[in-house]
Amino acid sequence: MEKTLQNTESSKVPPLEGFREAYTLHLADNALILGHRNSEWCGHGPVLEQDIAITNISLDLIGQARNFYQYAALIKGANATEDSFAYFRDSPGFKNILLVEQPKGDWAQTILRQFLYSSFQNFLFEKLRESKDEQIAAIVVKALKEIAYHLRWSSEWVIRLGDGTEESHTRMLKAIDELWGYTGEMFLPASYEIQMLNNGIGTDVTVVKEIWMQKVKEVFGEAGLTVPAASLVHTGGKEGKHSGQLDDILKELQSVARAYPAATW
Repeated sequence: MEKTLQNTESSKVPPLEGFREAYTLHLADNALILGHRNSEWCGHGPVLEQDIAITNISLDLIGQARNFYQYAALIKGANATEDSFAYFRDSPGFKNILLVEQPKGDWAQTILRQFLYSSFQNFLFEKLRESKDEQIAAIVVKALKEIAYHLRWSSEWVIRLGDGTEESHTRMLKAIDELWGYTGEMFLPASYEIQMLNNGIGTDVTVVKEIWMQKVKEVFGEAGLTVPAASLVHTGGKEGKHSGQLDDILKELQSVARAYPAATW
């Protein structure tokens, strides 16, 4: 990652700015970790066209992460950079939801996760267009063009697999069983989300849940799938409490940067 948007001010920021930094990192971490998970399909997709598609989605997400990390670095100051956020934090410092760090599984599981997250991200970012933070608003406006494609692509695949063969339908049912319990965390606000909402910077994720569920029911209905009843909700990721899966991701993601911390290219 190119080291840009550096700020040399003190790392001691006012409380509101601390919440703003945490919120921006949350948005960045979600994109980075899901982008990394999707990148694991590069060269392994079911057909060449879809191998390229999932890899391009990965690149889109990592690009979004870069924009948010650069802004977080400006907020933090103290020579923070996008690299320091991506490569030199341990798992407790990451604020991504647990959903995005789960193993990629088979194609059905990857597709379902992308759909569940992209539909959430789409509705969340639509509301964040009105954020009082002009930089966050600008980043989400740019990202929405990419997310619209991610949502359309993943929706079509959910329908294709759910309403396909007996094998593909069964795999989609298994994917729902594996992932549904991680969706609830998206709609349980962390402390920094509440602070950003109260200051007109963030949005109410409980409201986003309503329109997200409508979209899920619509696509699941076309796919011949049923939305599960309420289940156990896995939480903690937003506050830095992660599964061992994130540690495994970071070992790979950060290995070169940590082995050669002074390297530039």
